Amino acid sequence: MVSMAKSISLRNSKKYLIWFAHEHVPFRMPEIYSIASMFDLSLRFLQAPGEEPYAIVELASDSDAEKLASRSVLVRSVIELWAHGSKTEDVQNQLRQYPQGFWDLYGREDQSFKINVELFGKRKVPRDIKVEKIEEFDFLPLKGPIKLDNPDHVYHLIEYYGLVPNYVPPKPHAVFFGRWICDGQRFLKSHLSLKTRKFIANTSMDPTLSIIMANMAKVGPNHLVLDPFVGSGSLLVPAAYFGACVIGTDIDYMLLHGRAKPSRCNEKQRAADESIRANLLQYGIESRFGDVVIADSALPLWRNGVRFNAIVTDPPYGIREATERIGTHKKYTIPGHLAQQHIPSKVAYSLKSVICDLLNFAAQHLFLGGRVVFWMPFYNADFSKELVPSHPCLKQVACSEQPLTKHSSRLLITMEKVQEPAETATARMSETADSFREKYFAPTKIKDDDR
Repeated sequence: MVSMAKSISLRNSKKYLIWFAHEHVPFRMPEIYSIASMFDLSLRFLQAPGEEPYAIVELASDSDAEKLASRSVLVRSVIELWAHGSKTEDVQNQLRQYPQGFWDLYGREDQSFKINVELFGKRKVPRDIKVEKIEEFDFLPLKGPIKLDNPDHVYHLIEYYGLVPNYVPPKPHAVFFGRWICDGQRFLKSHLSLKTRKFIANTSMDPTLSIIMANMAKVGPNHLVLDPFVGSGSLLVPAAYFGACVIGTDIDYMLLHGRAKPSRCNEKQRAADESIRANLLQYGIESRFGDVVIADSALPLWRNGVRFNAIVTDPPYGIREATERIGTHKKYTIPGHLAQQHIPSKVAYSLKSVICDLLNFAAQHLFLGGRVVFWMPFYNADFSKELVPSHPCLKQVACSEQPLTKHSSRLLITMEKVQEPAETATARMSETADSFREKYFAPTKIKDDDR
């Protein structure tokens, strides 16, 4: 098993270069560690990953590398790393040291190949420059034919020129050469795009982040996954795509019935068949749709014995969606003949109460080892360790920050159930969280007053 704190040493392992997409940098390592834990992979980082779009790791086999990439949406590709250094000459010297028996595995006359060249940090590299760089490696004993389409082996020569915009150093910071093993799941970013999705709402989650959340929750086939603030069901889509049976609840009657105000530009009315079920039908995974229920998360409807493998959710912050629960400011009785048509009134639901209720629910209704993955907003000036919620039955696995504005951000928090709750076990969280909405809008109010 692999944790965020410790990696496992490997025997008879191989070096691999993981090349990441250059986005959502804080989520790279948490996603990789969660996927490794999901498949029980032995993984060790040889080079501590930073802002650079790559990491050098040790894995037991190509099969393990393929498993790692089979779920990651932030991994572009995984390459078996044969040589790397600060200069091309260093890489060439390392390749020359391989014995002939090694090249017999990949360079036979009946094995076709091609070499891809990537100069990260440079734009519009001319084809002739790439050809020149390939010719610098013509000493490799690759006897097979060159084949650009579906060759037996694909080799990658990568030069990394850094991340500074509008500046390309004369020489690369690092050079890599290796054999391509597999690609990550980047295609899901467009396949699950909100632009083409049947049913969306104002707070539908970006598909990339939704997939990351499913990976952080270690969602797998035949799991039962719940989103207690389901909205348009954007977090359920990747969970169902990965084989889980999905269920959701939400207090918004109009949205769950596809009758809320349209979210798309210039759309005056929603289509009659818009629903969460329609989204899963669109992607061919309708069979994994359990149901969605109108419910108040402050008043859980589930029996004590109900257990979920994972809970993934984005609770309302009070910014684009109201934070409400069923309640009244004064007590009154509904006459019996009006009860069936009665729509309960709602009161404010503080952010602290939302998060604490969620963690208490997770502690009660997750299987041991199950995970709850959720977002929590905060005002940057207020951040401290005490702001991050805790529960005696839940262990924090990861906590990654995503900026929202200049003055506010949100945390993607992953917690794992490690023990069953006692009667006195309850979530703890700072009262500071309740002032987020007021402070979020404060700068706008100040600007208006100054005018």
